[in-house]
Amino acid sequence: MIAVLGAGAFGTAMAIALARSHDVALVARSGAEGMARSRQSVGKLPGLRLPDRLWPVKVLPMGNFPVLVAVPTQHLRTALEGNADALAGRPVVALCKGIERGTLAGPTAVIADAVPDARPAILSGPSFAADIARGLPTALTLASREDAGGLRDALSAPTVRLYSTDDVTGVELGGALKNVTAIACGAAVGAGLGESARAALLTRGFAETTRLAVALGADPATLTGLSGLGDLALTCGSDLSRNLRHGIALGRGETPEGGVTVEGALTAQAALEVARREGVEMPIAATVAALVAGETDVPGALRALLGRPLKEE
Repeated sequence: MIAVLGAGAFGTAMAIALARSHDVALVARSGAEGMARSRQSVGKLPGLRLPDRLWPVKVLPMGNFPVLVAVPTQHLRTALEGNADALAGRPVVALCKGIERGTLAGPTAVIADAVPDARPAILSGPSFAADIARGLPTALTLASREDAGGLRDALSAPTVRLYSTDDVTGVELGGALKNVTAIACGAAVGAGLGESARAALLTRGFAETTRLAVALGADPATLTGLSGLGDLALTCGSDLSRNLRHGIALGRGETPEGGVTVEGALTAQAALEVARREGVEMPIAATVAALVAGETDVPGALRALLGRPLKEE
């Protein structure tokens, strides 16, 4: 048995994929009864047939089986605290990517703080909800400091191949900062700066992410894997990426689409605070933070980045 807490697009997609080989409880704040009757999904992935082994419920079931928490990073603590009794002592796997504002904590640290006796983990990598829900193949990284291999085996599914690691820091930062880089790439595309500019920003954004991750104790090899370079390539290269689309709108001088969670916009400033604390230089993250806050525009950001001192790569 597996539980997925949160029936947004990604939570629903993961529940559908896992239910092809596991019994899965999908915990929804609203719409659970309707989904149970119609056997179809609602919300941002409407009309998908629910596998026979997937059951929408209102309340998180008790037990020792893993719980995947599919809510945005900035709402993770609230979701955990609201289910603390049911989560006690269980593997709790974050599906979100970001850094909590204020505390500057990653998802597993938030889990450990909100539910002290839980067993925190994070699942991350190149993955769009629509692809996963349709049964298209993907590969992800499962990071935990406690029995990552056992949890990997328990959560694997026919179309979701999992790799395990104990490098929680590397996996968390790869997932969080690729969204920041994607906004920068989107701004370049939206401003008509060309594909060469996108590639340059992707590459230098990856360098920034690696510098910060290593400063915080991550293995640089983790950043070259699925949860780092793999996720970065997907998010910076596809129009399905909400973060890329947000950047494109900024680059065009348009108002970004409303009603969607753009983790990179919320993570940019938090990442910059962590970088300053660690003495790590992150000019692209700083530029994205200024763009999102309306403190600069794309021409000003371009001047700032191109005017930086020349140096060896």
